[in-house]
Amino acid sequence: NLGHALFTGSHGATTVSTTMELAERAGIRVFATGGIGGVHRDYHLTPDISADLFALTRHRVAVVTSGCKNILDIPATREMLETLGIPVVGYRTDVFPAFYQRQTHLSVDATFDNPTELAAYLAFELARHKRGIVVANPIPESDEIAQNQWDEWLQEARNLPSVKSAGGRDATPALLAEVHRLSAGRTVDANIALAVSNAGL
Repeated sequence: NLGHALFTGSHGATTVSTTMELAERAGIRVFATGGIGGVHRDYHLTPDISADLFALTRHRVAVVTSGCKNILDIPATREMLETLGIPVVGYRTDVFPAFYQRQTHLSVDATFDNPTELAAYLAFELARHKRGIVVANPIPESDEIAQNQWDEWLQEARNLPSVKSAGGRDATPALLAEVHRLSAGRTVDANIALAVSNAGL
């Protein structure tokens, strides 16, 4: 909706895909976010893939992220990044993180332990190719949420009437809102911690 917002002079928040477009036009080559969008669960029933993944094929920007949101199909998202030819590199990790969790069984394409070396690679690769790069930076260890705890909150939230009745663009916000409530704010604290860490990198 960016074009319509610009045309009408209205205001709004931006997704990762829209931020990539704006950053590239402004000459910004690296920005931080919490998590990128991806392939939604039950894709075979309701096809839903975030525009973030396709924006990475069009905009020459590196995105520092703690992976994709845990409510998504993380293996399918990692596979889609591979299919689209998007480089995924890890900062001090050799696995693709799972937002609230530091570890998955999914690999990254390369690992950098030194931020100066990482920056040099990003400059080289962004100049070489007209596409984006995903820089995977796991949530700080002290702020990680245990997988079993996250699964418990998520399953409970999915069964709530407020979530079951939500559809379309309202489905994800409704689910996240209930998970935040059930966690007594722990997921919000973790969101802030990983966003600050990504911005710091």
